[in-house]
Amino acid sequence: MTAEPASRTTPSLKREQQLALYRRALKTLPGGTDSNFRAWGEATIYVDRGKGGHVWDVDGNEYVDLRMGYGPVILGHGDDRVDDYVNERMRRGVSFSLTSEDEVRAMELVKELNPWIGKARMTVSGTEATMHAMRVARAYTGRDKIVKFEGQYHGVHDYALISVAPDNMADLGDEDNPVGLAWGRGIPSEVAKTIVPARYNNIDALRRLFERLGSEIAAIIVEPVLGNAQGIMPKPGFHQAMRALTEEFGILLIFDEVKTGFRFARGGAAEFFGITPDIATYAKAMGNGYPAAAFAGREEVMSVLPDKVSHGGTYAGNRVAAAAAVKTLEILRDTDALETIAATGERVQAGIRGILDAKGLAYHITGHPSMFGVMFTEDVASEYRDWANTDHELYDAIAVGMHARGAMPEPDSREPWFMCEAHAQGDTVDRVLSIFSDSLDAALEARAHGEIGRPAEGAMSSQAAG
Repeated sequence: MTAEPASRTTPSLKREQQLALYRRALKTLPGGTDSNFRAWGEATIYVDRGKGGHVWDVDGNEYVDLRMGYGPVILGHGDDRVDDYVNERMRRGVSFSLTSEDEVRAMELVKELNPWIGKARMTVSGTEATMHAMRVARAYTGRDKIVKFEGQYHGVHDYALISVAPDNMADLGDEDNPVGLAWGRGIPSEVAKTIVPARYNNIDALRRLFERLGSEIAAIIVEPVLGNAQGIMPKPGFHQAMRALTEEFGILLIFDEVKTGFRFARGGAAEFFGITPDIATYAKAMGNGYPAAAFAGREEVMSVLPDKVSHGGTYAGNRVAAAAAVKTLEILRDTDALETIAATGERVQAGIRGILDAKGLAYHITGHPSMFGVMFTEDVASEYRDWANTDHELYDAIAVGMHARGAMPEPDSREPWFMCEAHAQGDTVDRVLSIFSDSLDAALEARAHGEIGRPAEGAMSSQAAG
């Protein structure tokens, strides 16, 4: 019997405890998890602990974490600076439905790092933040419709789940007149009709849309990069042109900075791209993993609160979240953490380029060094429909192979890799690149043996890309 080549040998993870926990969880939790996004069948991972840039599952398997909880953990798991401060503050009590100085200080820091902001309020999740931002925009303008871009994710409330993540691009309809496609059942059709999908990075189509419906549109909400498709970046000048269009038609611009806020720069994507929105939403990185979120806006726009618009939440601004935001934002303001994260991401990107160039594969790295993706394609993707034409099967095979070898990107080619400050420590970068290289070799071997498919004919274009 001939031994398999080394590249085809997949390490065996311990799974006994996780399989037992999965079967136990299925009896109580739909899919065995508290989120559809974590339900991976018998491959579902049940975590035990995390520290720095690493996590351990309940079977003791260790991984370099490249998901970082879908982006919140900007400094690293179990950061002592944040945890010690939160522990000290929470001993005074956690939830009063009264306002603490911690909440005031947290929003002062949000304003300090984003000088365009007039007023801000805390929530518990990014979903709540975008929901309230849309409500404020409707109240301020007196209009009902919100424009969003295909493939962008703005949380799980009914108004956000339109044209988010279809696999079949034909479902999205004509390119010049996209269909508002509800993601899952249970969303009232009348709610869905208030959301108008548009194509990211297509300013001409956006103008035509505004000319047709502008008097009915309250706001356009945008992830400054397409975070639900590996961080597709805007074309040069796109955000500036969109900002000008919104001003021309009296439409508010909502920057959904749940992923990019306090990550791309201290002032988020608004600072990074040089744009002043009317409203912004924040979460994830502002609390280093604690459930902190906020929505903020220009003074005039936010003036509809507190008298004219309903907003509240028993846990909004709770002591744990507020304290975590205070300490995390102070660290991001006062240290070179963001510069360290970007430099680490650049090292990983450079290493990946070297590995892929040596294989002669067509690929494109998209996004910011702190939040980026690897697309196997000859074209540079500029919208969600382009993502659909990339080689998902190769990417997903590499990602799953990386899990087996001790690094954990999301096993779905829509989700970017997230870097944290702690990834700069030790040999983490070298370890990630070695694991990526071995997993790539194994995936290519599997493809050569027909074990994973090739891109459908016509799915890859002929234009070369870097």
